[in-house]
Amino acid sequence: LFGRYPSLLKLYADSGYQGPKFQEELKKVCRKINVEIVKRTDAGKFVVLPRRWVVERTIGWLNRCRRLAKDWECLNQNALAFLRWASIRSMLRRLCQERI
Repeated sequence: LFGRYPSLLKLYADSGYQGPKFQEELKKVCRKINVEIVKRTDAGKFVVLPRRWVVERTIGWLNRCRRLAKDWECLNQNALAFLRWASIRSMLRRLCQERI
């Protein structure tokens, strides 16, 4: 991932990844990446967390593709190809403002 996207400098994660072991292993793979833990507030009510919302929204958009709704693919390579196809389709829709 880091070799393919060298401009990736920040990684957002939830509190499940805040331990020192994750930080150490990540530094072995890519030294320049900075991890920011997005913590949930314990206010007792629903609060939109800025970076976490981006991830949840993107997953929601991708779930609109029927092909991705179930795990039909036998190979991870094929599943990744359909995930990329769905992402490209979503971006094209936003750029063209039309149904594609």
